[in-house]
Amino acid sequence: MPLTIASPPGGADSADELWRPTAEGVRDSAISRFADFLSDRQLGTFSDFQALHQFSIEQREPFWDAVWDFTGVVAQDKGDRVADDPNRFPCQSQPPVRWYPGARLNFAENLLRFRDERIALVSILEDGRRQSISYGQLYQNVAGLAAALRTAGVEAGDRVAGFMPNIIETVEAMLATASLGAVWSSCSPDFGINGVLDRFGQIQPKVLFSADGYIYNGKSCDSLERLSAIADAIPSLERVVVVPLLSQQPELADIEGACLWTDFTQSAIGDLDFAQLPFDQPLYIMYSSGTTGMPKCIVHGAGGTLLQHLKEHRLHVDLAREDVFFYFTTCGWMMWNWLVSGLASGATLVLYDGSPFADEGQVLLKAIESEGISVFGVSAKYLAALEKADIVPREVADLSSLRTVLSTGSPLSHESFRYVYRSFKADLCLSSISGGTDILSCFVVGCPVRPVRVGEIQAAGLGMAVEIWNENGEPVVGEKGELVCTRPFPSMPIGFWNDPNDAQYRRAYFAQWPNTWAHGDYGECTADGGYIIHGRSDAVLNPGGVRIGTAEIYRQVERLPEVQESIVVGQDWAGDVRVVLFVVLAGDQSLDDSLRDRIRAVIRDNTTPRHVPGKILQVTDVPRTLSGKIVELAVRKVVHDQPVKNTDALANPEALEQFRARPELQVD
Repeated sequence: MPLTIASPPGGADSADELWRPTAEGVRDSAISRFADFLSDRQLGTFSDFQALHQFSIEQREPFWDAVWDFTGVVAQDKGDRVADDPNRFPCQSQPPVRWYPGARLNFAENLLRFRDERIALVSILEDGRRQSISYGQLYQNVAGLAAALRTAGVEAGDRVAGFMPNIIETVEAMLATASLGAVWSSCSPDFGINGVLDRFGQIQPKVLFSADGYIYNGKSCDSLERLSAIADAIPSLERVVVVPLLSQQPELADIEGACLWTDFTQSAIGDLDFAQLPFDQPLYIMYSSGTTGMPKCIVHGAGGTLLQHLKEHRLHVDLAREDVFFYFTTCGWMMWNWLVSGLASGATLVLYDGSPFADEGQVLLKAIESEGISVFGVSAKYLAALEKADIVPREVADLSSLRTVLSTGSPLSHESFRYVYRSFKADLCLSSISGGTDILSCFVVGCPVRPVRVGEIQAAGLGMAVEIWNENGEPVVGEKGELVCTRPFPSMPIGFWNDPNDAQYRRAYFAQWPNTWAHGDYGECTADGGYIIHGRSDAVLNPGGVRIGTAEIYRQVERLPEVQESIVVGQDWAGDVRVVLFVVLAGDQSLDDSLRDRIRAVIRDNTTPRHVPGKILQVTDVPRTLSGKIVELAVRKVVHDQPVKNTDALANPEALEQFRARPELQVD
């Protein structure tokens, strides 16, 4: 029985519908084939996605077991159980559920299952340099690098770190590390010394990979001076391996234990022997933003990461071998890890390192044409910036290969939804997705068998028991509240690094409600099962006791052509909370009363009087994390003359000074 498309056209909300899959597209989708796969196992029949999702959260063990088999997980042993207790979150004294407790597998083996001549990776640098490598050559390169790491003494459980740009060698280093059962952790090379030490200093890696530099916005940025200081400060390091990117022969004499990539690998010979390890073998260490203190070191397991990524790629993105898959990301953002897992589906991955706005903002758009990209992933801010710059992608490049656009990093505005369909092409699936570093995946995702509606994320991920709860812990629809997940899932962290008894882990996600994951997003579930994210819960404004998501204000104010960007916080004032909006204006414009009035009018006319800022002030820059997310909490602290504990977590900490001691905030 084929899946049908939810919500037939012509309903009350059809004016908000931007795209609808064809009946043929639904029938040929992997998610429909998966539904048939379940039916063949006599697990039920599924008329639409909602029915399939309900099965996936009510019957989680047969669901995840079917995902394993449908996606062809490569394993030495699957074991005889899917989970020891699929209802057990790590609350109080109980440990978290163990998924596939008897399984033995290797993450890298799954990503290197294809060994033919199809192109696996394409690397593009901002200066135009391009390289590509086949699946067969990737396998051989990883084999040599794994042998070199083994010779260097790296064993299962050891940490290997990357201070690397987004290039082929970074992927190879991760795969070689994972093949041994060691743990990979990476930062992008634009991190400062303290930002790197706050992360790698906690996990004490044995080997560090780095390039000699990187190129961004037309400039060559040397990494060696910072690399020398980092190597001196981490006593556990035994080898530092340097990829020459800016120079053929970078000077390494001042870096203890350093050698060139070619010297490290040239004598390494051996077959790629994948260590067969438990499902929850540590694979990645990721980091929280660190803007309120030392970054948390979040440990993710190999099996949970693999199974979740396979589910999201194959079913929710409809990724296949013939696809060319791109996501603009650095190696310091979880989307890099998510992108690289596309190798397990046999797709060609396009890596880009540099400014996304190179070549007058056209570099990534031209890559869609030159590389035949079919799945194009970017941030919501990138799409908004294209629109502000009056760039029409379909006039820049041939987009005939493109079938899916993915967006994450912040809520995608209604205007950006419409811009994509107006300026890219009408026939594509625009999938806004949201999850986080905490789960290395998504709670709410795209869905190729459901319509795209303006402002909405299409669905909750299969197997993810997502709900929106009000302040009383009651699920609500059509109301704003906290995004929670009521049942465990395989890609939950296996713990935090150096966290005895999981105390920090439990506080991070389970302190608000017992046995329920509270993610920290403020959102809304629609009557049709779509989702809207209104911002982070800890940044929610509360004037007069009314909770307002920051994205609700950003969406309105950034519609004005004069406003390039904005950031909004709540200021404690006269026993209440005053909404304060800071705007970055386009060009050399200045904020005057006329523009303030128009900003207030567009907010009032499209939201409520509670949303209207009490103060609107001009700044020239907005502070961001190293992964590009704006930091309302840091601005709020500065506005209240409180210390920001870790400015090294910011890409542009100097921007905070524009918010400090503003005389306009000391008056009514």
